[in-house]
Amino acid sequence: MPIPNGFLSRKDLTIKEERYPLEVYVCEDCWLVQLTHVIPAEIMFKNYLYIPSTSQTMLEHFKAFAVGLVDEYGLKPNDLIVDIGSNDGTLLGYFREQEMRVLGVDPASNIAQVARLKGIDTIDDFFTEELAKKIDKEYGKAKVVTATNAVAHINDLHGLCQGVRLLLDKDGMFVMEYPYLADLLDKNEFDTIYHEHLSYFAIRPLITLFKQHGMQIFDIKRTPVHGGSILVYVSKKGSRHTPKDTVREFVQLELLKKLNKKEAYDEFARRVAGIKRDLMEYLKSLKSQRKRIVGYGAAAKGNVLLNYCGVTSELLSYIVDSIPYKQGRYTPGTHIPIYPEARLAKDRPDYTLLLAWNFADEILKKQVKYRENGGQFIITIPYLRVE
Repeated sequence: MPIPNGFLSRKDLTIKEERYPLEVYVCEDCWLVQLTHVIPAEIMFKNYLYIPSTSQTMLEHFKAFAVGLVDEYGLKPNDLIVDIGSNDGTLLGYFREQEMRVLGVDPASNIAQVARLKGIDTIDDFFTEELAKKIDKEYGKAKVVTATNAVAHINDLHGLCQGVRLLLDKDGMFVMEYPYLADLLDKNEFDTIYHEHLSYFAIRPLITLFKQHGMQIFDIKRTPVHGGSILVYVSKKGSRHTPKDTVREFVQLELLKKLNKKEAYDEFARRVAGIKRDLMEYLKSLKSQRKRIVGYGAAAKGNVLLNYCGVTSELLSYIVDSIPYKQGRYTPGTHIPIYPEARLAKDRPDYTLLLAWNFADEILKKQVKYRENGGQFIITIPYLRVE
């Protein structure tokens, strides 16, 4: 597979594109699901093109998360909030509105600059134990360290834990959000598996990890973003935070779903192969009827689906996307051109393959006119359907 966010300019199309193995394995000891091939992080993250603030869904989610955390745990003005993988500072902006001190850490220099222009202090570097020491020295201890859809990108999980533990004050908390493995398997979300996401977490492997670093999970909450995610709340052992019943309930759920059995993963692989077969048969059938098909959402997960299934520009004429950074570029591997969303209403293709299915509700509402004029969306996850 090519790098999933490695969008190409026209001149890049003449250069040989790097491809890397994409293989996901499960450890039959701790049951962590992880990739076996790690692309150097500098290649993927130093010039990054995913910006969650372009989605109204994510804006509302981040605001509710920040306000809820401040209210529930009685955070006080001037408490330090550090966000790992802070992107353009959207989440931290909501904490700042509540008078918190905020600091972002993100290796993508281009996006870190966007955050700074918003007034969000941001360090454009990878979070390590060494960087945590520097932050501690300059800013002091953090009441909260957050990492939304970032921990799965980190290869050195032990280094992450050491850095977070050092940075937190005695009763501070580390809150991580990520797509939940149980949901990924249940809903056939295979396109969430790509090179940036090195790990796919259930709760039981994380309990094992944090225990090794004198930390504990004390609460877990579900959230609907990205097809089903969870917020995991972690503290130092001996802090005022005591584990809630939610932790035991999630452990029981994972045992019930047999996430500690190889068979669960074999069955997932069989279902994924079925989705590939069904999608390709359907697209080829539409093409044989001279139907015009485009894509919606030049998302990393969409690029995984396109490359895995073998969808080329012969089947998909182009893709529309709302992010200016991506418009005028081409998809990695499949080299399908990307245009602004407005092209969909003007061109009115017969079918649109929804590549950013995690924002399906928002997109379908936005494209009411296109659908009223006869346009239809093809959705692949959790199963192939047309709406």
